[in-house]
Amino acid sequence: MAGLSTLILLLCAAKDVMPSSSHWKPTWPSYRVPVILPRSTLNLDKPQFDAEARLEVVSPCGPECHKSSPLPTYEEVKNYLSYETLYANGSLTETEVGIYILSNSGGGSQGKSRTKRQIYGYDSRFSIFGKDFLLNYPFSTSVKLSTGCTGTLVAEKHVLTAAHCIHDGKSYVKGAQKLRVGFLKPKLKDGSKGANITNSAMPEKMKFQWIRVKRTHVPKGWIKGNANDIGMDYDYALLELKKPHKRKFMKIGVSPPARHLPGGRIHFSGYDNDRPGNLVYRFCDVKDETYDLLYQQCDAQPGASGSGVYVRMWKRQNHKWERKIIGIFSGHQWVDMNGTPQDFNVAVRITPLKYAQICYWIKGNYLDCREG
Repeated sequence: MAGLSTLILLLCAAKDVMPSSSHWKPTWPSYRVPVILPRSTLNLDKPQFDAEARLEVVSPCGPECHKSSPLPTYEEVKNYLSYETLYANGSLTETEVGIYILSNSGGGSQGKSRTKRQIYGYDSRFSIFGKDFLLNYPFSTSVKLSTGCTGTLVAEKHVLTAAHCIHDGKSYVKGAQKLRVGFLKPKLKDGSKGANITNSAMPEKMKFQWIRVKRTHVPKGWIKGNANDIGMDYDYALLELKKPHKRKFMKIGVSPPARHLPGGRIHFSGYDNDRPGNLVYRFCDVKDETYDLLYQQCDAQPGASGSGVYVRMWKRQNHKWERKIIGIFSGHQWVDMNGTPQDFNVAVRITPLKYAQICYWIKGNYLDCREG
């Protein structure tokens, strides 16, 4: 069946692309990215915006559970990658997509302790202070959503975040229609230049400049699913701002296998709720992975959800080091492993299919989305 064979090709295009040669530098691999294009768009009824914003997603389905799940069929993948678009005026559309391959075109009772368990031993997070850091790359790419989550600048007018920050899987959250994105900036009225980084009043010396969101894309895989099954794999969303933000942004990239990451480590910055007004940076080792998810124990608190997970690797074509976002921090998973509770923090990997989808949302032209 042509549909099934195409699915197999899609999965093969996403698997184990090794960096060429034994060069000592951790190098961005080349991927053959499929093409995802809109096929039809349907107007939907205006949503109610009655869901409560959740700043984390909790799921009992861990790595082995996800690994044992059957592969989706070609039709299921198309349904998961179809998407809803919410506009600032409250209107809503659903877009069905097609997936294409172009040849030779280039490269339970534990609930009370879940939040506390997001810090693993010694708290290894770093609060970032001062305009010399906050206004410079890569920290300047982190922004705050008015619903309480974090996002990352991925284009002149686009922000990548977690789907659960604006949709609970059944309904859009309160505030999603008037969603805003906040850019952290220092207050310099006192002329102090923010030199005293140990000052406990430092959060009061910061402010957010807000930009309204024009429209939001959420994949149907999240809306149709939930955190216990396929939904966790599609916990991502793209926001388009009403005007350019004028900051340097970070490109998205296809997530390499964990063993190809520099030191097996990932990085991300977010606005954790326990440090209000602070941008918090952290890095940690990846503990496990599935096709769609990265499991790690980076210290994090609610509010960091939606942060862009990134790594820095060598870009062979441009002969330079380059950071790319390879995932979106989703939140916490509490897993019952043979009767023994174990917990992870989870990031959604940007697979070739997700890269093609997100890139098309940004560019509007699949020809600009051929290399991940």
